[in-house]
Amino acid sequence: MNLKQRIIEDISVNGPMPFERFMEISLYDPDGFFGGGTLRSDKGGDFLTSPEVSPLFGETLAAYVKDVWDRIGEPLQVVEAAAGSGSLLRPLLAVIEIDAVAVEASPAARAALSDLVPVAEEMPRSVRGVIIANELLDNLPMALAQSVGGTWRERWVGADGDSLAFVDAPPRPPVTAWLDAYAGPVPDGGWVEVQLRARDWVMQAVACLEAGSLLLIDYGDTAENLLPRRQDGTLRTYRAHHLGPHPLDEPGETDITADVNFTALLDLHPNSTLHRQDDFLTALGLRDRLSELRRQELGAARSGDDSRRLKLRALKTEAETLLHPRGLGDFRVLEIEKRLEPNDRAGSS
Repeated sequence: MNLKQRIIEDISVNGPMPFERFMEISLYDPDGFFGGGTLRSDKGGDFLTSPEVSPLFGETLAAYVKDVWDRIGEPLQVVEAAAGSGSLLRPLLAVIEIDAVAVEASPAARAALSDLVPVAEEMPRSVRGVIIANELLDNLPMALAQSVGGTWRERWVGADGDSLAFVDAPPRPPVTAWLDAYAGPVPDGGWVEVQLRARDWVMQAVACLEAGSLLLIDYGDTAENLLPRRQDGTLRTYRAHHLGPHPLDEPGETDITADVNFTALLDLHPNSTLHRQDDFLTALGLRDRLSELRRQELGAARSGDDSRRLKLRALKTEAETLLHPRGLGDFRVLEIEKRLEPNDRAGSS
């Protein structure tokens, strides 16, 4: 019995399930998209995130970690949630020697990380330093709602023979509360991904942060800027580096994701700032690094070192992708700072 058949069997016994339950099974069940032995965030996998595109992403974030280190002193730790293949931590740790931990749900990713840093399945109870979550929130299970005649209706997952289909359900109180607070004026028929789990995850991450910063990097925007996309919603799937089928068609075989509504996260801590990725990385010196790479490439060309010139050009081109204003540069970085209390001092635990 494959995963889809198991879901249909569950529905036949227990009735339709909330979409977030379907999404959790589809992604994180042992037979789910992230639950098996395939490393998904890889050139040979299904999608690439910024760290896989260029090692300069992790190298540039090392400058941010150094700034936090200078601000709060020791002890300091870097924790990367959803660390994937380790493509962010490897270049970061090559630049700055610091204690680091990776948190991963995927068995394949945990295996890839095992020779780099200690790996955990859950977040530490206490962190003093920097927590990084790159493209995590868009994969956390979410409810699904639709505006119908001026009211909200949830869309659950039901069975229709050997197929899955959306079915109507009354909105649960936490879903309604989130929609009323963060959805905005959605047009009739519009779809909204209700990201309660993302909000809970950020609240828990902030709570475990003694001092330092939380960096949340993902595609998405404010509720206001997402409104033009609400008629069809932002829910979608990916497979083999391309958009995939309808989310209900092949559970376990595709990534299921949606744009992050950052408005629902900005009110969780007073020291929260939302940046564009291109602006954030530029402030940390990435454009200066690109200028240096151009100078080195020109020097290699003048000296006739074609092999070095081509390597430098590839590194430069990859890093430029991180700043593309209509691509990765348009991602958002939510920075949440937890500052030292007046009676705290560097070196205290």
